[in-house]
Amino acid sequence: MTDQQRADWLSCYGHPILKTPNIDKIASKGTRFDNFHTASPVCMPNRASFLTGRYPSLHGLRYNGCTLPENATTFVDLLADDGYNTAAIGKSHLQPFTDLRPMARNIGNSAATTEAWKKEQPTNYQEAPENYQGEEAFEMKTPYYGYKHVDMVTSHGDRCGGHYQQWFRKNAPDWQALHDPINELSHNYSCPQAYRTPIPEDLYPTAYVRDRTIDYIQSQKDEDAPFFAFVSFPDPHHPFNPPGKYWDMYSPDNFDVSLPFGAHQNPTTPMRWLHENWKSGGAQMTAQTAMMLNQQQLKEAMALTAGMMAFVDDAVGDIVTALEQSGMMDDTVICYNSDHGDYLGDYNMLLKGALQFRSITRVPFIWSDPDRRKAAASDALCSTVDLASTILERAGVEPFNGNQGLSFLPATKGEAGPRSEALIEYNDGGSRLGFEAPARVRSLVTDRWRYSVYRDQPWGELYDLENDPNETHNLWDDEDHKEIRAYMSERLSHHLIAQMDESPMSDRLA
Repeated sequence: MTDQQRADWLSCYGHPILKTPNIDKIASKGTRFDNFHTASPVCMPNRASFLTGRYPSLHGLRYNGCTLPENATTFVDLLADDGYNTAAIGKSHLQPFTDLRPMARNIGNSAATTEAWKKEQPTNYQEAPENYQGEEAFEMKTPYYGYKHVDMVTSHGDRCGGHYQQWFRKNAPDWQALHDPINELSHNYSCPQAYRTPIPEDLYPTAYVRDRTIDYIQSQKDEDAPFFAFVSFPDPHHPFNPPGKYWDMYSPDNFDVSLPFGAHQNPTTPMRWLHENWKSGGAQMTAQTAMMLNQQQLKEAMALTAGMMAFVDDAVGDIVTALEQSGMMDDTVICYNSDHGDYLGDYNMLLKGALQFRSITRVPFIWSDPDRRKAAASDALCSTVDLASTILERAGVEPFNGNQGLSFLPATKGEAGPRSEALIEYNDGGSRLGFEAPARVRSLVTDRWRYSVYRDQPWGELYDLENDPNETHNLWDDEDHKEIRAYMSERLSHHLIAQMDESPMSDRLA
């Protein structure tokens, strides 16, 4: 799993510039899904949906900064119970990994309400930075959401935390100098968060995730038990800082901003707010907040993102080679996915946010199975919530009560998928992009339509994906589309009604 990679940023998905031969090789021996969507286009909620097979409304990790309850049932729990060795290597992000305070807290000032709020908070943040200050590797309390082995990487860019940070300090005697901004290597890029790191390639987080994964594969080759490994790269999430040769592997001149702001026929209120904020010189609310930039800055961000992806692709190639050399390749299913996308130039926007364009909700997914190592493409509509059911079915393990996902295992074999609609939830942790209150958005996606409702807003979005795949014309107020808007509204209502936790079940009548 990569972090913040849109579906069309792989050469096997048709990117005209970026070359990803190693990931393409996986696709050449598997099924590439062209209509795979996130449950939520944000890191933490979607990663929790991946593990639990539930939407954020149910699993509780509703927006970045929340935490997945420690007693949550995950599909990894069931694999472990069935005898699998289980490992998480890289970015987990099921708990906050900074010591920053929430952007907004809806609690009163009295001692009673403060104590009640504290009572609801987890007592053990294993991803918190204070755990990784010592010289010796922090010993995780396992199982960690089902994982028996954990090699933690937190945050993004060249200064990640977790076990990586402890390893980095041991293996880089000059680590403080490598982290000092004064030692940034020279460059002429003006893109915000473009940083030319002095950290060499072999000490960068991508290399660390690669090497720890290879170590784990080697440790499993003589084991009788099967294994499940979740390998999670923090890139190509911003900041934009590919190390070494990857910095200038791609030139900004090779990229185009094909969907500038002017390409949208009737921009929504937050799009106009972003445009006005950009033109007036306004700042981001946080480093993670969506923004608009000029074409040169966006092309620089694209080139650096391509560099980060090239490093990830090389790492994936090394991991697959290690799997082949271990003798386990013919018994191993390989999946490739990302947690969400990035606007990455669409309508002059960068990063992610409340605007539910396909650039952030549609992600790559490849399934390569030893029972069917041949190239195929599927247009089956699938969601992150479906992964738990699909993996469990492939492993021959019964799903757990409360799981909302639908197995799409038949679609990996060329058959039809299980769903015709996909729900996408988005909850912001603070008020931004001109919203007076934190944005609450629900979208319903079909093969033909994308319908989005923004809580308490008089406007919404309706796009005809068949005739307008780039979502340039919002049909919300179009008289000719009133019936489809009403139909999508009714269908969304049914999906929202279904957001009830079915677990635990009662063991007796009232």
